[in-house]
Amino acid sequence: MDKQELAAVFDLSCEDRFEYFLDVVGEEREIWILIDDHDCFLKLHSEDDGGFEYLPVWPSTDFAAEYAGGETGLAPKSIALPQFLKKWLSGLERDGIEIGVFPGPDNSVWVTEPAELGRDLRDVLSSF
Repeated sequence: MDKQELAAVFDLSCEDRFEYFLDVVGEEREIWILIDDHDCFLKLHSEDDGGFEYLPVWPSTDFAAEYAGGETGLAPKSIALPQFLKKWLSGLERDGIEIGVFPGPDNSVWVTEPAELGRDLRDVLSSF
């Protein structure tokens, strides 16, 4: 995907990027996160609603890498969708970490609870 295509998708509203994420993940069956040099996943903190942590996720390596913007020590890593649904969602729920779906370079993001994203992803998978 070239820079112009990336920019066009990043320019979509949070809600439209969320729908794009569901469509691509439903087809590709993988989710992308950013990890550091120690293989720890990137968590972001929001001050909204009293403050909370969230795991940012993207529909492809291109979007994750573009978001990282060459930040030293951050690299995209894929998670197979079945593993994400079975292991990651329950772990995030247990740890009180929400999910930031497809953050944009302007820091706009669709934040959702793990269980809700699980339902949305399963709904999309049922249509394939």
